Amino acid sequence: MKHKSALLTLLLLAMVLPFSAQEALWNQPEVQSPVIHKDNKVSFQIYAPQAGEVLLSGTWMPREDWAPEPVAMKKDDSGVWTHTTEVLASDLYTYFFLVDGVQVCDPANPYVVRDVASIFNYLLVPGGQGDLYAVQDVPHGTLAYRWYPSPGTGQERRLAIYTPPGYENSTSTYPVLYLLHGMGGDETAWTTLGRTVEILDNLIAQGKARPMIVVMPNGNVSQQAAPGAAPGALRPPSMDLPQTMEGSMETTFPEIIQFVEQNYRANREKSQRAIAGLSMGGFHSLHTSRLHPDTFDYIGLFSPAITPLEGSIPEIYRNMDASLTTQKDKGYRLYWIAIGKNDFLYDQVSRYRGTLNRLGLPFTYTETEGGHTWDLWRSYLTLFVPQLFKN
Repeated sequence: MKHKSALLTLLLLAMVLPFSAQEALWNQPEVQSPVIHKDNKVSFQIYAPQAGEVLLSGTWMPREDWAPEPVAMKKDDSGVWTHTTEVLASDLYTYFFLVDGVQVCDPANPYVVRDVASIFNYLLVPGGQGDLYAVQDVPHGTLAYRWYPSPGTGQERRLAIYTPPGYENSTSTYPVLYLLHGMGGDETAWTTLGRTVEILDNLIAQGKARPMIVVMPNGNVSQQAAPGAAPGALRPPSMDLPQTMEGSMETTFPEIIQFVEQNYRANREKSQRAIAGLSMGGFHSLHTSRLHPDTFDYIGLFSPAITPLEGSIPEIYRNMDASLTTQKDKGYRLYWIAIGKNDFLYDQVSRYRGTLNRLGLPFTYTETEGGHTWDLWRSYLTLFVPQLFKN
């Protein structure tokens, strides 16, 4: 009975004591990670007393091909491994630990994000670009997930919709940006990895962007919704999905527009519609806009893929020159292309720029440092959105 009483006392203490005291209760050192210092250096810690090696990999580090080159952390006598960075520019960064070769998240940091099937911690370094990605004390819009009928795919499908601050109490109509994700993503990618809600809230509050509706559909036409959000068994996220970049998304896109314009106060003028996307979403934006030249006045291609994959619907991608010429003749207000110098799609984009020049289609081109990464796509969104729907 004495042992049971002592155990009950410990459990009650664990319920009422603060977390740091619980750590001490179980004889573990208190760990804080990450710690963003006033000079924007960042310290990371992890308690792993039995580990022989702990590495830290973060998106602020120099990259070797796709992945940053990790750095070794130092272990103290209590079993805590530590690393402090140099001064970091204001931005959003993701990171993970490698503990004896096993990738793990930071157990002291509850803020995580999923990219396809990988989970990362993230942090926000303030004082500049990162402030656009942070929740600020400004009026906030609303994020909703809606299901819409898709006769073209034979499914009910889900999309995410952002409505700007004040939408619910207004009778006005709003312009619409259709914002598309990349391969392996889904309708949650732009809100989680891309920070779309925070970016729009902050730019609108600063007067740098017009209040607008942002529609973020699932570009994988074989999926009803993001993994875990669709009916049926839980399936692991994957980039290897059928009907990818083969024409089905472009041909069924009018279903999305129809749903939005029937259920939201969306301005139906061409001058009040934009379409943009990253990588595969840039591919979909390119081809959807040329196949529907009376629909969008603003087109944004962020690190876009250009070439269709094998098994595509052939008639969709034939006669590119003719359809692009029609798009030019119909007119548009902005055709914006952005890509990093180290992007693996750089050569494809260079050739496509040559095609646009040859056909006389005006476009705006932005080239930055970097590769095929979310830090660029978030920044591209902050550059693109203020250019939309100018009177």
